[in-house]
Amino acid sequence: MGILAALMLFVLTSVQQEQKGPMDIYVSAYGNDGWTGSLSEPNGSKTDGPLTTLKAAVEAARRLEAGAEKRIVLRQGDYYLDEPIVLDSRDSGLTIETAPKENATLHGGRILAGWRPEGERFWSAPVEGDFRVLVVNGRFSQRARLPETGRFTHLSEFPVQWMSTTGGGWQRKPTHEELTTLHFRPEDLPREIDLSRAELTVFHMWDESLVGVSSVNRKTHTITFANPAGHPPGAFAVKDYVVWNIPQGMKRPGQWYLDRSKGKVVYWPLAGEDMTKARAVAPTMESVIILKGTKENPLRNVALRGLSITETNTPLRAGGFGAGNYEGAVSVTSAENCKLTDLTIFNAGGQGIKAAEVKNLTVENCRVYDTGACGILARGAGLEIRNNQVFRVGVTSPSAIGLWIGGERGNVIHNEVHDTPYTAIAAGGQDHRIEKNRIYHAMQKLHDGAGIYITFCKRIALRGNWISDISDTGGYGASAYYLDEQAEDCVVEGNVSLRVNRPLHNHMAKNNAVRNNVFVVQGDAEITFIKSTGYTFEKNVIYATGRTKIVNPEGISSSADNVFFSGAGRIEGAPPGTVLADPLFLNSEEGCRFHPDSPAHSLGIEPLEVCDAGRAGPQKKKAD
Repeated sequence: MGILAALMLFVLTSVQQEQKGPMDIYVSAYGNDGWTGSLSEPNGSKTDGPLTTLKAAVEAARRLEAGAEKRIVLRQGDYYLDEPIVLDSRDSGLTIETAPKENATLHGGRILAGWRPEGERFWSAPVEGDFRVLVVNGRFSQRARLPETGRFTHLSEFPVQWMSTTGGGWQRKPTHEELTTLHFRPEDLPREIDLSRAELTVFHMWDESLVGVSSVNRKTHTITFANPAGHPPGAFAVKDYVVWNIPQGMKRPGQWYLDRSKGKVVYWPLAGEDMTKARAVAPTMESVIILKGTKENPLRNVALRGLSITETNTPLRAGGFGAGNYEGAVSVTSAENCKLTDLTIFNAGGQGIKAAEVKNLTVENCRVYDTGACGILARGAGLEIRNNQVFRVGVTSPSAIGLWIGGERGNVIHNEVHDTPYTAIAAGGQDHRIEKNRIYHAMQKLHDGAGIYITFCKRIALRGNWISDISDTGGYGASAYYLDEQAEDCVVEGNVSLRVNRPLHNHMAKNNAVRNNVFVVQGDAEITFIKSTGYTFEKNVIYATGRTKIVNPEGISSSADNVFFSGAGRIEGAPPGTVLADPLFLNSEEGCRFHPDSPAHSLGIEPLEVCDAGRAGPQKKKAD
């Protein structure tokens, strides 16, 4: 240990002995890494005060007594990191937080300088490296794309049957050539379009693949990918794709592309946007804070509180189901009893928060939005995911899931998840509680998902959730509540669905109970039990202004005291014990109570009050 480090340790330890509670180490934009960090502001003689980097504060905390309760407090300001902050088992017991009533923002990128005009409309700046996110004046800017709106249709075929995940996937394994080749229409990509720097999003059914271009054969109108897609182009009879990062894709202000060969980024400013004064940030890392223990020596009792975290990158690879292959702006692995509270995570290229192999992780009162992939993705035991707001995820990977958990004994309670291109909340594993969540405007781009989707799971309870306004965009459809392959012994109880035409979808699931739910549909309602068995279906109310249809009612083994209503006078497949009548709602938005003359009373159907679904307390007022 050097003389300076020893002196700093002596001063910090002396202060710690004089005060009660955790030892505080301060970080400030006005600090100095040569100071002790024991003061929140520089002293009068400017000989001591806060540190200036979070990295130095972590190193100072490690020099304190092992096992001591330690706290790093960040003062107001923007902190641009040169590398991720990595915490390991040496940092157990550490809290990193923002000072009260202040806002500290950690940036995973660098500010671009040297902007100059490029032609009549564009500006360019010199850059190094490879990135897929550009944040200009706080905005997640869209890369140049073709077509300007919608998608191209390619000509590739893959007429192989999908056998379900349980059935082993594709009936025949795709070849490498099938995973790396796309046949395009020559009128979509004429010869004058240089595809050498292009990247493609190739859409499948419930996910998509981001691929680079290795070569283009203009004679056969074939693109060979630089990396394999997750499914072959043309699989599931889906033939959509989009081209990114080419000059011809610059169609409107706010777009950009990266010219790697010339080492520059080209941007089209918004009206009134002065690039000599703008703050444009290119990410340089996939994660900003990494909490990483080992199975033998896990990280324990670390807390992150009140921080804002922004600007991360992703590599060129297919995201896989739920875009789960990317890292998180906050990444947690092999950790126990850690807490992420009051975080704001935005403009992240990958996940907002990604956790794996964790025990008793709490994620509470966080706002996660404008992420390229998922908002929150966590797998482990004893998860507590409470009172978070997650929205506008999947900006670059539309298969992203708003909030996704796996493992066992997790609680997903009082969250608000909205404006997602695919599923809002997903779960696998066992013994989870998904309760009192508010979900709306999910499934905006992809198919075969839901407001809440559970699969490969046992004993998951969905209770008291409020889901509304999910439109079917085609393909395999969209639902409010979806119990998919190998969902067993689960309960769907006391939930509300509004303006979702398929409020409940069950596929290859068994021995689940659906009771005391209210499903209100504008138009035709459809409840499905495809390849499902052993269901209990009782005390549910289905109200549709169009027809009402139960698909494969044979999947229901026990049914009683349900109320079905069809404004069109057409009800198909109603199971035994169903009363065909108007339930006579008093209201159906924030809860479902019934008129005194409603048949629900005699059937023992309890009124639902779900006005408290979603975030609770003062956090509820922060909705965007």
